[in-house]
Amino acid sequence: MTDPVEAQQIMLATMAGALVVMFGAIYAALFAWSRLRKRPAWMPAAYLAYLCLAVATIVLARSLHLSGFWSTVVFVMLFGYLLAPHAIWHLCVGTHESAHKTADTDSRNPLNGGQTNE
Repeated sequence: MTDPVEAQQIMLATMAGALVVMFGAIYAALFAWSRLRKRPAWMPAAYLAYLCLAVATIVLARSLHLSGFWSTVVFVMLFGYLLAPHAIWHLCVGTHESAHKTADTDSRNPLNGGQTNE
């Protein structure tokens, strides 16, 4: 039979894992939405979602009794997930800017339905 303490830890780990997924998605969505719609006022909400993600991740790690190397993995993952959306955004912007520059030099722009540039 399962010890009640173990059952509580499993339930806590399950809930924390679900919150990690949910807050990770909210952080990414708010970050992208803020940048796409040029609304920097939404960025604090994205960082609040990231803070909730970090708390849920730490709760998950503690409920699973992660220590040593695995604690390091958790913190590296959190740091990476904080920086990844910034890097991906800059990569996408750089890629699309170069595509627009190339298309603008052509007489027919494939990005606007093949119409001529005037």
